[in-house]
Amino acid sequence: MSLFSPYQKSGFHLANRMVMAPMTRARTTQPGNIPNEMMAAYYAQRASAGLIITEATQISDDSQGYSFTPGVYTPAQVAGWKLVTDAVHQAGGKIFNQLWHVGRVSHPVFQQGQAPIAPSAIKPVQTQVWIVDEAHPEGQMVDCPTPREMTQADIHRVIQDFANAAQNAIDAGFDGIEIHGGNGYLIDQFLRTNSNHRSDAYGGSPEKRIQFLLEVVDAVSLKIGADKVGVRLAPFVTFKDMGCPEIVDTILLAAKALNDRGIAYLHLSEADWDDAPQIPQTFRIELRQVFSGTIIVAGRYDVIRASEIIEQGFADLVAFGRSFIANPDLPYRLQYQLPLANFDKGPLFGGSHAGYTDYPAYAEAQSA
Repeated sequence: MSLFSPYQKSGFHLANRMVMAPMTRARTTQPGNIPNEMMAAYYAQRASAGLIITEATQISDDSQGYSFTPGVYTPAQVAGWKLVTDAVHQAGGKIFNQLWHVGRVSHPVFQQGQAPIAPSAIKPVQTQVWIVDEAHPEGQMVDCPTPREMTQADIHRVIQDFANAAQNAIDAGFDGIEIHGGNGYLIDQFLRTNSNHRSDAYGGSPEKRIQFLLEVVDAVSLKIGADKVGVRLAPFVTFKDMGCPEIVDTILLAAKALNDRGIAYLHLSEADWDDAPQIPQTFRIELRQVFSGTIIVAGRYDVIRASEIIEQGFADLVAFGRSFIANPDLPYRLQYQLPLANFDKGPLFGGSHAGYTDYPAYAEAQSA
């Protein structure tokens, strides 16, 4: 059982066990946050991954938190994504669309001048979003304001927005979708005690705090089938003011409920900075006990660590992020122990082909 061997489980038939992790790159066509030919080229270049998960994608016009990120709720956006899925499939790849609502990690500039919505009206500390405007054409980081607490009508509407976006993604040719339930965004905000102070059916006990996630999963599954639905969770990621003493037990409770629903996979987003906390092996054991389906892990993995966690049975697939930026043929380079190129941090967000589609494959670099 190797990182480079095929994977078949939960309806998956993948060429290898390497996943391209979702990474915001902010290259859409404006106005309208529309995916384009440049994005199609970018993803097609990386189609040798067993599975590609796209950058986070807006489900509605109030779900955005960063400039130039794509949507999948208008006909033009769906048509733009069709360019991407066609290119990836023609290159032999498989691709899921990650869907998000950022909740309180937003700004009135994306909300028609109104406050962003969230489970509770709690301002996130030391949390900023990236905004491009006429005064700052290169973009600037700005603080998030205090959000507005969601009403029951808001909750029902957002759940339906997820379901509609999922159907749009399938119509655009995606092989499935991933619901972003981590990293401090809306679903994660419902899961955690520090950001969810509700006293209704969506707040209080862990059983109530996972309710919003489960209703989103149920609505999406009803539209496209649970076998096409992945969920990303991040129990040990606390940036964006998301420290919560109950989150690990809450995530395990959610994982059990997701296992019962037969979703395609659970994607564990792990902290990836230099002094990040290590994931306790006890958690990995408990997670596998409650979730028997496909597990993806992401967080500064190399070939050795990736192979170990697969061999231990704690994960089935391993996602790679930054290394895929500068190495479009990353599976080939890792399998044959070839040197990896370094990426330029400057053009990570926004811009043109530079630092996006101009990284050559290994063979191209050697012949240049």
